Amino acid sequence: MKNIVIIGAGPAGLTAALELIRDGRAKPIVLEASDAVGGISRTVEYKGNRMDIGGHRFFSKSDWVMNWWREILPIATDEPTVQLAYQGQTRRVGADGTAALASGRVMLVRDRLSRIYFLRKYFDYPIKLNGTTLTNLGLVRLLRIGVSYAWSALFQRKTERSLEDFLVNRFGGELYRTFFKDYTEKVWGVPCDRISAEWGAQRIKGLSIVEALRHALRQRLGGAAKEQATKTSLIEHFLYPRLGPGQLWQEVARRVIEGGGEIRFGRKVTGLRHEGGRVVAVLTTDAAGNVVEVQADDVISTMPVKDLVAGMQPPAPADVREVAAALPYRDFITVGLLVSRMSANRQAQSSRADNMPPDNWIYIQERDVRIGRLQVFNNWSPDLVADSEKVWLGLEYFCQEGDDLWRQEDQAMIDLAAGELEKIGMIDRADVLDGTVIRVPKTYPAYFGAYEDFPRVRAWLDGMENLYLVGRNGMHRYNNQDHSMLTAKLAVEAILDGKVDKAAIWDVNIDDDYHEQK
Repeated sequence: MKNIVIIGAGPAGLTAALELIRDGRAKPIVLEASDAVGGISRTVEYKGNRMDIGGHRFFSKSDWVMNWWREILPIATDEPTVQLAYQGQTRRVGADGTAALASGRVMLVRDRLSRIYFLRKYFDYPIKLNGTTLTNLGLVRLLRIGVSYAWSALFQRKTERSLEDFLVNRFGGELYRTFFKDYTEKVWGVPCDRISAEWGAQRIKGLSIVEALRHALRQRLGGAAKEQATKTSLIEHFLYPRLGPGQLWQEVARRVIEGGGEIRFGRKVTGLRHEGGRVVAVLTTDAAGNVVEVQADDVISTMPVKDLVAGMQPPAPADVREVAAALPYRDFITVGLLVSRMSANRQAQSSRADNMPPDNWIYIQERDVRIGRLQVFNNWSPDLVADSEKVWLGLEYFCQEGDDLWRQEDQAMIDLAAGELEKIGMIDRADVLDGTVIRVPKTYPAYFGAYEDFPRVRAWLDGMENLYLVGRNGMHRYNNQDHSMLTAKLAVEAILDGKVDKAAIWDVNIDDDYHEQK
């Protein structure tokens, strides 16, 4: 059997490993630097409360991905039948006959709700032209939005070089500044006119004021389900593992090991040794600091491109090393706060005595705080919370490794997060019961700076005929979980078929007309 070394036990790496096990012609050896599987799709447990790092809706336009998920974790038998829109069609999805809620290893069907919190008020996301939005914005701002949209429609920016160009062309300058500019700059830490328009095409393609109007009209006419079939941002239900996304990837890891594959934890990859255009070995260090070399027939890499190129032996050409070393990333902090109750807000639409809103997550657009997004873990799955009478929140901060946020002591970070939620009127600090802090480096590959020259790095790495880059960090591409899985599937097919052309892998997500901003 061929030894296929897979770097990283996140969604892409584990998908590749299980596909190899199912085929049976090669043995996967997964090298994972940490002691857990799932990457940023893992579930972190704190005193019986579970945290979904970043929030993961299990929804895809790919039949293959949807069926793959449901084979790993079937839909619970007591879940309602709903309509999930994907692949250009609306299909009814109900409980799987083999699923039993008692087993615990099941998918739930969840209602989707994300809103924007701005001006201390809630707005629908994506922006909907309904009574709430019109009232919250006020007449003067509405007039400015209408005039600026008309102007942008008449005088489109012909060359979309930046994300600002991309957004202004679709929403007008005033709406862009109201709902997109500040939040996006919180996420990336740079002005929108320095971010590539490619990011807009990746994340919010297909959305516009015209799209919002069409969706609102179809809802009134009873045709929203048919319309939502083409836009992920308009889905109203999704699947979700009962114990968070990590539950699914733990089950995948179990099947990989049961099938004869290996997952070696605590193995940090430090480099790849190559000869004659082929990788021959993967260099690692174990938890004790010992250097271990793993022979490889083929390599599937999900590690950050920056680190991959830095560890190539012999070294990559100087220009490739220079670009790779400067590739930008955005790092991420989640503060988990357990609170006894939230502050009352009529627009929160809460049906609970503790005033918990019904949202999965809330985009915090307020300019006077640094928090970017707020997750309400209770609404992902009730089993993420140890005590159903408490509210379990995840406050998300976007930062750079080593900056002032990253260096904060845990308690100081918890105090900052609680203070900011109190400042914007969502909680009273006296109601905070407990908290924890999770830091995740290189969460978001960024589309500015040296990224402009990324094609040079890609071309050189693709020249290694038995090296396949997959996943978000492996490709330096802001993919969703399902896209990462599809890149892994195609890499496995290429290896098993003896193909060295990687074009099909890079084509994943290029022509997709849906995405969800995260």
